[in-house]
Amino acid sequence: MNSTTFTAFATSNAHCARPQRRVLRSVGAVLAGFLAIAITSTATDALMRALGIFPSGITDPMSDGLLLLAAAYRAVYGIFGTYLAARLAPSKPLQHALVLGAIGVVLGTLGAIAMWSVGGHWYAIANIAIPLPAAVIGGKLAQFRSKV
Repeated sequence: MNSTTFTAFATSNAHCARPQRRVLRSVGAVLAGFLAIAITSTATDALMRALGIFPSGITDPMSDGLLLLAAAYRAVYGIFGTYLAARLAPSKPLQHALVLGAIGVVLGTLGAIAMWSVGGHWYAIANIAIPLPAAVIGGKLAQFRSKV
């Protein structure tokens, strides 16, 4: 391999590495946002159970007031997680937030199907409806923050 061939090979590999790095950063941004939401939600649920605010069993029925409390903090955590994903995104922050919101809709739908017989149907529907608006808010906040 002569120096011209080597230079051309190295240059073409450098161009391939950049899109791969960008894809990895995009996946990492969405994963970081997802983990932020999952960890904060799970930790808050555990704290609420430990403090005796929520029932101790995961399938024990909860009052509408407690479900509203859970929906509220999950919405806040959703905004935070999608904001984080958007801020960490290598480009197109709102799209990254919306991808995470779409993942939330899918997981909310699966959760609603799995837990429908437990009750609190409005809460199951809220878990499907909240992620995309939260993603828009989180993504827009990140866009606004990056302009300031």
